[in-house]
Amino acid sequence: MDLHIKDKVALITGGSRGLGRAICIGLAAEGVKVAVNYHSSAAKAQQVVEEIKSKYKTDVIAVQADVSKSAQVQKMFEQTAETLGPLDILVNNAGIWPTAYVTDMPEEQWDSTIDINMKGPFLTCRRAVQKWLETGRTGKIVNISSQAAFYGSTTGHADYAASKAGLVTFTKSLAREVAENGIYVNAVSPGFMATDMARDEIRNNKEQYLKRIPLGRIAEPEEIANMVVFLASDRAGYITGATMDVNGGMLMR
Repeated sequence: MDLHIKDKVALITGGSRGLGRAICIGLAAEGVKVAVNYHSSAAKAQQVVEEIKSKYKTDVIAVQADVSKSAQVQKMFEQTAETLGPLDILVNNAGIWPTAYVTDMPEEQWDSTIDINMKGPFLTCRRAVQKWLETGRTGKIVNISSQAAFYGSTTGHADYAASKAGLVTFTKSLAREVAENGIYVNAVSPGFMATDMARDEIRNNKEQYLKRIPLGRIAEPEEIANMVVFLASDRAGYITGATMDVNGGMLMR
């Protein structure tokens, strides 16, 4: 199926590893020009760039930014546009998943989780929408939430669960604001994935997690990325304000 996104420009936050890497590669495979955002993992981001260059005939760059800092977000958007062209697709994947139960959680941990997982998408979405409205362009935004947004957390990740629940409601609100301008805003809510961020937790509690998944296995990042690529494409032309569950059946609704 032709997704009709060849030569479009996409910016993926947290694109240097895990799900972000899979999204970058999935979009590049469709001929999308890709900006791989990273915060501190420059070497990993460059590995993604080199992998895309070796496999696909499309443009790709790495762009450094802390998405919780407005000035850095502004610079990231400028670098992307100057090198690849006007933005068409924004994927908010950057996030952190620290562990602490609420009674032991430092205030600084709460603040940093909310800053990166919620303020970051706010800043990037705001900038993307501002540019699209200024220029009369349309665009696609895909925010990465989590099943924790609906289940909560019993393993010391209340801050993460709260941030992802907020992101779901932010997605719906922004979608309502900009739908008439041809700007689509959706979210993807993954289940458990085999990524660096979750590897230790899954290894330590694998049987507990598998019992909650009707399909009986942990997802590969590429399986989640497939939904992101679809929502970023013209084939998802009648979907906005939605949160798509890709979770092996954990949540059925």
